Amino acid sequence: MLYNTTDMTNITNLRDVPGTLRAIRTNLELTQVELAERLGVSFATVNRWEGAGNKPQRAAAAKIAALAEEACVDIAELPISDGHAVTPKRSRRTSAGGPTTKPMEQMLWDAACSIRGEKDAPKFKDYLLPLLFLKRLSDVFDDEIGRLAEDYGDREVALEIAESDHELVRFYLPPEARWGVISGRMEYQWPLDDRGRTTAPKDVGEHLTKAGRAVVRHNSGLAGVIDVVDFAAERNGERDINPAKLRGVVETFSDPRYRLGLADVQPDFLGRAYEYLLRKFAEGSGQSAGEFFTPTEAGYLMARILRPKPGETCYDYVCGSGGLLIKLQLIARELEPTSKVPLKMFGQELQAESYAVAEMNSIIHDMDVDLRRGDTMINPKFRDAGGALLRHDIVVANPMWNQPFSVDIFEDDPFDRFTKSGGVSSGKGDWAWLQHTIATMNDGGRAAVVLDTGAVTRGSGSKNEDKERNIRKWFVNHDLIEGVILLPENLFYNTNAAGVIVVLNKKKTRARQRKIVLLNARRRFRKGRPKNYLPDEDVRELASLYVAGEPVAGELAVISIDEAAETDYNLSPGRWVTGAPADDTPDLKSLLAEFTQLQQDENTIADELRAALVKLEELA
Repeated sequence: MLYNTTDMTNITNLRDVPGTLRAIRTNLELTQVELAERLGVSFATVNRWEGAGNKPQRAAAAKIAALAEEACVDIAELPISDGHAVTPKRSRRTSAGGPTTKPMEQMLWDAACSIRGEKDAPKFKDYLLPLLFLKRLSDVFDDEIGRLAEDYGDREVALEIAESDHELVRFYLPPEARWGVISGRMEYQWPLDDRGRTTAPKDVGEHLTKAGRAVVRHNSGLAGVIDVVDFAAERNGERDINPAKLRGVVETFSDPRYRLGLADVQPDFLGRAYEYLLRKFAEGSGQSAGEFFTPTEAGYLMARILRPKPGETCYDYVCGSGGLLIKLQLIARELEPTSKVPLKMFGQELQAESYAVAEMNSIIHDMDVDLRRGDTMINPKFRDAGGALLRHDIVVANPMWNQPFSVDIFEDDPFDRFTKSGGVSSGKGDWAWLQHTIATMNDGGRAAVVLDTGAVTRGSGSKNEDKERNIRKWFVNHDLIEGVILLPENLFYNTNAAGVIVVLNKKKTRARQRKIVLLNARRRFRKGRPKNYLPDEDVRELASLYVAGEPVAGELAVISIDEAAETDYNLSPGRWVTGAPADDTPDLKSLLAEFTQLQQDENTIADELRAALVKLEELA
């Protein structure tokens, strides 16, 4: 076969095959299966290339180089990744950042529609998430069997070897728990019991329950994670969920477009799935139930500012689905791609459902996370042998904003988190959470905590005594606040409020001592529906601005703690950041378009309300 000069140059530059393949799939929005078809090879081969298991021969490399050119991927600019995730060079065709969440959201929406009417909307997630996790485990198991087949030359041989030595795969799935058998696409001969009767389930509900329990028998670490739902449960003689409806969910998850293998979904996709279900069906219940999620971009901004190092201990005392801890690990790997030393992570979560998702996420990402259940404010679980709170290098959190507490909890705290750190709050939790934060930071520790914007301004300028302002004053005077970042509005699922990230540091650099960095990120957003978002390039640039710490008109100011005292400890970046660029004001055309869209939204809501009232009138 002949190659032209351009082909040869591209083949020579193809130094990072895993990164190139991921960039191609990102820019062309392809799954691994679809990419394999484009390259004329098996799925297992592509999977192995992306995992840096082996390298393509010259002919295959030429096809990859040609497809990279089609996808606008500059392979010469890609850093060598050795199989670690890298961020592909951004092209004009699409955004970077890995597989899109849209297919996952469509899958969840289709699946939820399959059981709509069977369960209350907030309960959908209780059924869908364990199924999603089981599907993920099955697809990953298939991927690993594919890799073994590359070594042993045959998939059946690879299966036999894996069945005889479960250590060859991350999680061994017995035949009855594999998705092909669950969906009916693969045959399985159910064994007989001691009395010679078949153990075959009566329907898909019983099958899914048996599958979850079978997985736990072979993988004890999944106990309480994948076997938490009885899909065959009955109430008053009726199934909680109709098997026919459940079959519809299985069929939706079986769609080949919705594969959940090793390279098919974004990091923390289970947490994102949980977010999506809450937003879609129970937006109002999330905040009141304590389920308050951090937008992905805010989590990455926190991780990029904290810059975790290999081996550091990281703690999230309200960890939810574990998303903030996952992002710390991903950024640590990006900053030190050759390091084999993981972060040591600790997380506590009150809500049972969120805790289960965090367990699933830590398992999926092979992360060393010590997770505990409980109320952190009342009963923090991570303590040393003497009963004192464990202290960490990094603390991240997004506690519920303005959470009310009994003052007695603060006054009678056995860990002295409050009275010695600025005093007892009036009952709101924002600064109490920051007091817990510094109590769990070691002497060189740093932290980033998401709070309501009012937390950095309440009480300032008031002639009356204000306990929150007094605590804020104590933090400022003890030089613990390194910075405050004001986020754009309408990023969070449960509120339109902007939110702030408060960055704490017990060992500031000399250049930052007695200074506070105030970053106003409100201009850095893109309009989205239903929520706004921060593009990845803006997250990176905001982190760079913060780390540099140099004043930027309209975005970043640096003040001394004396200046903070002069304004009665008002730490809102909006108060200090001045000199916005001239293009900060939207043009008339943009404002008109936004106004028109708001009118259309209002009309849609009015129509839906009118239709609902008509139905109520008919039922009356």
